[in-house]
Amino acid sequence: MSSHDEDDIEATSAPLMEHLIELRQRLIWAIGGFFVAFLVCFFFAKQIFNLLVIPFQWATSWAGLDADKVDLIYTAPQEFFFTQIKLAMFGGLVLAFPVIASQIYKFVAPGLYRNERHAFLPFLIASPILFLIGAALVYFFFTPMVMWFFLSMQQVGPDAEVQISLLPKVSEYLGLIMTLILSFGLVFQLPVVTTLMARVGLLTSEGLADKRKYAIVAAFVAAAILTPPDPVSQIGLAIPTILLYEVAIWSARMVERRRAEREEAAAAETASDKAAETGE
Repeated sequence: MSSHDEDDIEATSAPLMEHLIELRQRLIWAIGGFFVAFLVCFFFAKQIFNLLVIPFQWATSWAGLDADKVDLIYTAPQEFFFTQIKLAMFGGLVLAFPVIASQIYKFVAPGLYRNERHAFLPFLIASPILFLIGAALVYFFFTPMVMWFFLSMQQVGPDAEVQISLLPKVSEYLGLIMTLILSFGLVFQLPVVTTLMARVGLLTSEGLADKRKYAIVAAFVAAAILTPPDPVSQIGLAIPTILLYEVAIWSARMVERRRAEREEAAAAETASDKAAETGE
């Protein structure tokens, strides 16, 4: 092997090592942020779980029952402990998301053009905000509605031939809450994803509008898969998904309109430059 080839190998390996060191640094910050958030959430796991039970209390009140007597159980000695760990991991991921997203952006940003960085940054801010809006919708509206639906199936009171009451396990209740929050949080990313794809030319507003009927069917299929098997939560997820699809179409149209305006301005500038050159 010639010295020239060795120099080429060293020149290509040096940037690779720099990228690996940078990746290692970003991973350390991201994992460290998640670990700190996990510890905080685990320390306050019982208080956080009590906050998550409040929608159940609202549903109990709507069902005409005593909201102060909401009971949850665990049937294995370790169940509540592992439920708290799962809650801490979920909460830690949510709390650490800004740190994780910023580290991903800092790793990717040097490889982007300035206009690409400026275009990407608003979506980085909009994504967690939309996720929180979806989570708030779950907490304040859909979880109480779903639990009220389940509570309405009880057979309680002196008129009931058989006493059948809802007594959820802590792990199952947390699983329901997490499933709903993740489902709605991901669905609320639809405008962000479609707008990004429209900006790079992978999607068009016309194509999205033409496939509207398929999107409606897909929304109900996804709702049936992602949510518990009850009509309230399924319809509750499908309708916002369809509305967000319409928002995505509008957003794609705005992107196309701005792109057309930029192209017209560039064409006019080019024409004026040519006219000036001809005049000279």
